[in-house]
Amino acid sequence: MIPEDRLEQIAQRFAYVEARLAEGGGDPVALAREHAELRPVMAAIDRWRRLCAALAEAEALCDDPEMAALAREEVDRLRAELPEAEQAVKHALLPRDAADARPAVLEIRPGTGGEEAALFAGDLLRMYQRYAEAKGWRVEVVELAESDLGGVREAVVRIRGEGVFARLKYESGVHRVQRVPATESGGRIHTSAATVAVLPEAAEVDVAIDPADLRIDTMRASGAGGQHVNTTDSAVRVTHVPTGLVVTSSEKSQHRNREIALEVLRARLYDMERRRAAEARASERRAQVGGGDRSERIRTYNFPQGRLTDHRINLTLYKLDQVMQGDLDEVIDALQAEAQAAQLAEMEE
Repeated sequence: MIPEDRLEQIAQRFAYVEARLAEGGGDPVALAREHAELRPVMAAIDRWRRLCAALAEAEALCDDPEMAALAREEVDRLRAELPEAEQAVKHALLPRDAADARPAVLEIRPGTGGEEAALFAGDLLRMYQRYAEAKGWRVEVVELAESDLGGVREAVVRIRGEGVFARLKYESGVHRVQRVPATESGGRIHTSAATVAVLPEAAEVDVAIDPADLRIDTMRASGAGGQHVNTTDSAVRVTHVPTGLVVTSSEKSQHRNREIALEVLRARLYDMERRRAAEARASERRAQVGGGDRSERIRTYNFPQGRLTDHRINLTLYKLDQVMQGDLDEVIDALQAEAQAAQLAEMEE
């Protein structure tokens, strides 16, 4: 059953926010954001309430000899529609992750597998860049260290756009690849891995960093040529002494590098706080999909069979080529649906 008192609270809040927007009071940006979040919830509630009222009216008419036949048809139709409308309300009432609307910091590093793992890390980076491009998101490479064969030793990327973290947060974990490496002359299939971390970008109000806790070093940028490489001390390395976290940025501007490094550091510290809170309710989190435990293998990319398997939800797709080109929506949609199903199950217990 849907708690009517909860629905009434939402309806009253929506009416209040609409009135405040109309009269121009309060913080217009915050009010507009809350209005946009509540609008689809109210649409689902209104539809469910209309169906319930229509059903009650149709059931009452079943006692009228002249209207009974038509009323029974209407009752059957409304009863068929009601479960879907009720489910829509339950979905709308699910608690939202406060970080879902934020931009994200994507970090990719090779795991076991040597040079092949670095090459796979590069493939993953390109996959996410293509996915972001298809979504119309803006991608900014903060740090990129390449291997001798063109793989990736470390990549840190900022991705900005609408709902970035909500879509990418399920990608955190160990990604395993099975294929014949370019370095393999005997044609044998190898298994390698890369780790992916997706962190919600944090604002200054989320994480306060004491300047006394920072050690900031400048160094010469390194990379594939260019007049700024190895000629100016523009790269910046920021070390957060209490945690030992280190962030490097190698853009041309030293001032800009400092800003970028602090933003990435803030995201990592914010992620640490989120994980600490998650550990406090670990048993609850284990029941949910996409908790982002980077110590667990979440997905296997089998190139000889063109198969992708997400182990968290036992999803197997034979469209690996399309996925590697950035076609990730089917996988992410399935992960989101499973997460919502788990939340609904908990809400109904």
